[in-house]
Amino acid sequence: MDFDTVVRGRRSIRGYKPDPIPKEVLKEIIEIATRAPSSMNTQPWHLHVISGEPLDRIRAGNTERNLAGVPPSREFRVEGKYEGVHRDRQVKVAVQLFEAMGIARHDAERRQEWVLRGFRQFDAPVSVIIAYDRELQGDIRHFDLGAITYGLVLAAWSRGIGAVINSQGIMQSPVVREHAGIPENHVIQTAVAMGYPDDDFPANAVVSTRRPVDEVATFIGFEDEETLRRAGAGD
Repeated sequence: MDFDTVVRGRRSIRGYKPDPIPKEVLKEIIEIATRAPSSMNTQPWHLHVISGEPLDRIRAGNTERNLAGVPPSREFRVEGKYEGVHRDRQVKVAVQLFEAMGIARHDAERRQEWVLRGFRQFDAPVSVIIAYDRELQGDIRHFDLGAITYGLVLAAWSRGIGAVINSQGIMQSPVVREHAGIPENHVIQTAVAMGYPDDDFPANAVVSTRRPVDEVATFIGFEDEETLRRAGAGD
């Protein structure tokens, strides 16, 4: 696939086939992702790629602790509740997903099951835990990790592999550290669930909307360009 096709076609995948992803394919995906830019070429990222029994233990421990009411222990600052347009966008995609899955607004049981799927990293066959070097103190490291994470999901999509960036799966970081053997000098930022998409899973068809370019970008100084173009065309 060409680049535009990959970017426009990619979407978050929340239902997976059980088929394993070959280790060599994962290595290819990661090699492509590491071409992401980073501040001063510091490359502060560490990817812990987990599958099989260790991932099952993480799913179980994360779910049990969350259901038991253990407070989340993410290792980075998180937003409070979203407000205004940010909340509107959050609600809109949730409505899209629930409608696709046929989950009614007042169906507490199925809504709870949806939350549990997130705690289980959507039962994907692979989880990539993305971490950074603890000695880095500035906020630029989060930008760098965002770059490699986007590269990771794009490289996966170009090979027919779906992914969803999912911080629910790392809400209980001690569980992740224990079963993935993550060293203390790595700070856990997020997780990417990854696998071959299950085309029969309704939520996989959901494509979230994007803000139009004229709303996102402000163009400054281009009016002179337009004036010169019109003059040259004899307008």
